[in-house]
Amino acid sequence: MAGVREEKARKTRAKLVAVARRLFAKQGFAATSTEEILEKAGVTRGALYHHFADKAALFEAVCVALHEEAVAEIGKAAGESAGPFEALLDGSLAWMTHFSKPEANRILIVEAPAVLGFEKWTALDAAHGFGELLEGVEAARKAGAIRNIGAEELAVLLNGAMNAGVLWAGHKGGKAQARMEKALTELLSALKR
Repeated sequence: MAGVREEKARKTRAKLVAVARRLFAKQGFAATSTEEILEKAGVTRGALYHHFADKAALFEAVCVALHEEAVAEIGKAAGESAGPFEALLDGSLAWMTHFSKPEANRILIVEAPAVLGFEKWTALDAAHGFGELLEGVEAARKAGAIRNIGAEELAVLLNGAMNAGVLWAGHKGGKAQARMEKALTELLSALKR
């Protein structure tokens, strides 16, 4: 019996996250009411509060899901690369591709810093993705593929540049994403030894 309840709870939680994700991406956090999430998910308020303390906690769960997808895409791209420099570049480009998707861009780049607060937003980034970027920088440095710049400092700078790049490209539209990917490729290539 416990297994059935656990499965039902897992499905309810997943449904809430999926519905909230669609609504947050389309309307934004502030314009999405708890009532609308409940109605579209077909669950009760009690079910929502069983899984999440409030709408902000549900938003955070959506952010975690998007980050986990990004980490998988980055890992796949980097894992298929020819060497450490290529892994750093391919992983960074995969990050930009994921975070440039309208859903991820709006939720993770535009809304999350304000909804979660800067400290929680950066902690989420550190837990989901920044570690991979830091590992990529360290591996490329160790292999002598890039200049010997402090790994953590370089990873922080690259992370900030990529966040700003996808934010800019998301607002600019058109071919801005391709331009940003080209600029990132040139930037990383300038670090090559």
